[in-house]
Amino acid sequence: MKTKRVFLILTLAVVSGAVAGYSALRYLRDRPATLTAAGAPTASTPVVIAVRDVGLGEILTDDDMQVVDWPGAAVPAGYARSVAEVAGRGVISDIRTNEPILSSKLADAAAGGGLPPLIPPGMRAMSVRVDDVIGVAGFVTPQTRVDVILTVTPPGSQDPISKVILQNVQALAAGTDVQRNEQGEPMEVTVVTLLVDPEEAEALALSSTQGRIQMALRNMMDLETVETRGERIAGLLSGTARPGRATVRVGTTGPASTPGIIEMYQGGVRTLISY
Repeated sequence: MKTKRVFLILTLAVVSGAVAGYSALRYLRDRPATLTAAGAPTASTPVVIAVRDVGLGEILTDDDMQVVDWPGAAVPAGYARSVAEVAGRGVISDIRTNEPILSSKLADAAAGGGLPPLIPPGMRAMSVRVDDVIGVAGFVTPQTRVDVILTVTPPGSQDPISKVILQNVQALAAGTDVQRNEQGEPMEVTVVTLLVDPEEAEALALSSTQGRIQMALRNMMDLETVETRGERIAGLLSGTARPGRATVRVGTTGPASTPGIIEMYQGGVRTLISY
């Protein structure tokens, strides 16, 4: 009797599931078509997009672009309607495959390609020779930002000093090319080109001839300028705490006569023990 009851319950469950599935299938099949499908096709706008990745300094050609129909009215600002509008212009910001070609990422038509269009008015591009260590193991690539550190022995002294001379400087190019390699990995470079103003260019030129320069890679979102006093060999060996740096002390605080207190919990009961 018990077996029959179980069998009957299972049979009813299977039948109920089949009926529910059939009802859902009929509803989905017979429901009215959406307004988008039944009405007129959505309006579109011709927009020029890139058919490959185009890097800094490159000149756009007809083979780099194509025109597609951009659905709806929400087109990006500064878009191009035809290839002829943007062909021959230099790229000042990386453009990815299938990305719309925007005027904000292109130099003026007469500016050409290469580095010159990347240099804003009042700024200069200056190249410095580096090795793999100075170039932060090849990770100083276009559009990254660095601090420049000079290590030099002042005249009349035998104690070298290391000092940050430039902060938050943008790298324009690495090596003779302004792009990464085909795998997108950092390239081993011998020259890094930095974007500096005339005064920074003077400091960089003097530093590269009088001492050894090194680059410290920084976060792109870190815009803070930090005042440093430099570091000497004597300061490194003395272990003297720097001004403004917090000193962590291990041990109890307050007068020596202040008793210590241990807080313990056992079975939800809080107990204080003095020692």
